[in-house]
Parts: sequence; structure tokens; C-alpha cells
Amino acid sequence: MRTLVTGGAGYIGSVAVAMLLERGHDVVVLDSVERGHRSAVAPDAKFVQCDLRDPEAMRSAVRDANADATLHFAALHLVPESVKRPDAYYRTNVVGGINVLDAVKEAGISRFVFSSTAAVYGAPESLPIREDSVTRPITPYGHSKLMVEQIVRDYSERYGINHAIFRYFNVAGAKGRLGEDHRPETHIIPLAIEAVTGKRSAFTVFGTDYETADGTAVRDYVHVVDLVEAHLLALEMLDTSLGTLNLGTRNGFSVREMVQAVELATSKKLPTEYGPRRAGDPPALIADSSKARELLGWSPVHSSLDQMIGSHWDWVRAHPNGYAE
Repeated sequence: MRTLVTGGAGYIGSVAVAMLLERGHDVVVLDSVERGHRSAVAPDAKFVQCDLRDPEAMRSAVRDANADATLHFAALHLVPESVKRPDAYYRTNVVGGINVLDAVKEAGISRFVFSSTAAVYGAPESLPIREDSVTRPITPYGHSKLMVEQIVRDYSERYGINHAIFRYFNVAGAKGRLGEDHRPETHIIPLAIEAVTGKRSAFTVFGTDYETADGTAVRDYVHVVDLVEAHLLALEMLDTSLGTLNLGTRNGFSVREMVQAVELATSKKLPTEYGPRRAGDPPALIADSSKARELLGWSPVHSSLDQMIGSHWDWVRAHPNGYAE
């Protein structure tokens, strides 16, 4: 299968490109490298620098790719930034998403996988979170992803684009030479590792008074390799639409548990400070991923805390300056 990957120079996209190549796919990567890293793209993939906000460039690049399927990862994804710059998020994620779908429609590509987020649920009313739980985003990032979800469904129904929409919970870990290098960084494990290595003075725990076992927020984490595996399984099944699926493990870990696991994995003391809750942070986000397990036969096997933190720690030690581009 010839697969088009938007955002293939990013964290999850680059791992997807590598795993597609390992399975024998031909791969074409479209990325503006505004946030991604050119050196993260596997050399066996064809790379096209293209901005999804440019509709004509996107149409030309997708047409020339001559692909059978599309994995659409390209997006802005920093939650605090989306609050400060909602225009950028709606322009990139929503208008850019339409540009991608228009290009895919015109090129006759009938298999489409969209990278969405658990942020569409906002503060859930009950746990674990099912795909039919109420969607009530509390940030422009979450709203932008939910908007594109509906656009994907409408294009699918009208234009015959078979789709899968994956709502990611917290993604972590590394795969060999490929790891997480966001600038700025906002994810909990990389932030903790930066504190361990001295790149930041301390790791901040936001809120210790939640109604959880230890008072800190609880989140569901999934290893990036397990996450991408779900995409590869979906590609082979998109003779018909698969709908919307959660990708998480139903294993919730608190921030305090994460701190302890980082110290164990690195054999170093994590300098920690405590702050108030951040506005909009729910006490717990736990996925019910039974739909993905039953429909795809998906079974995450790398998503223990020691595997996720350990693989990221190995990557950081091998790449102390990230991709250093």
C-alpha cells in the first residue's frame, strides 16, 4: 500500500512512517517542518515540504503522491498556546484539515485516518470515557479537533472516503532513534526528564487536592508504538468506515506515581515543586478502549510506565539536544 502521511516529521508521524516502512508500505511524507524535524523522517520515505494551510500546494502534493491511504497527523497541538492563539489553531487544524480532505477527495484516496484527541471530552462526567460520552471541549485545541471529526464524517458519507478517527489519550515513549522533541515542551514525561537532566530547574505538580487516591491528577498513557499499531491495523480494514475509537490503556497513573517512576527509571532525584490546579484540568481522564480492542484486535503491549519512561530516557541520553536542527 502506498500511504500518505501528513505531519510525518512530527513525533507520532515519524514513528508511523518508520513502522509503515517496516511493514512494506511505500510512504510519502507531507510536512511543513514548522514544528516537526526533517531528520526524523526515515530516508526511505519520499519527503515533500508542504503546508496544509496552502490549498493549492496541498492539492498538487496529494495528487502527485498517488497514494492509496492517508494518515493525517499534521496539526497544532499545544493546549495553552491554543488558548492564547485560537485563530492559529482554527486556521491550521480546521481550515488546514479541510484542505487535506479536499485534496484527498480530488485524488480519489478512499482510506483516511484522522488523529484526534481526548481533549474533545473536556471534563468527563463519568469514567472510563467511552466514545459516546459527552463531548464538551474546554480549549480551542479540543474544539478544533472536534470540528474536524465532524467534517471527516460528512466527507466520508458524501464522498465515499472510508475513515477511522482516533482519540488519543496521553502518548509517550520512543522508538529507537525517534523520540519526542517538542519546542516548547508541554507533555509530562519529557518535562520531568528535562528537570532530571537540568534543562529546567524543577518539575511542577499542578494541584495536590484532587479527589484521587493521592490528591494529584490521574491520566491514561499509551506508548507511541502501541498507538501507531492501531493505525496500521485500521489501514488494512478501511474497506468500510470504522468510526471513532479511543486509544488508551485504561491504566490511570497519577502525577505522584509518574514522579516516582521517573526517579526509578533514571536513578536520579526529580526536583519537584507544587503549584495550584490549572484551570480546566479534570481530576482524571481514563479511556475505555474496548472498541479498538474488539474492532481492530488492538492490544497495547508497550504501555507500562517503565517501558514508556525508560524508552524516552534512553532516547534523551542518545539525543541530549533532541534532533538538534
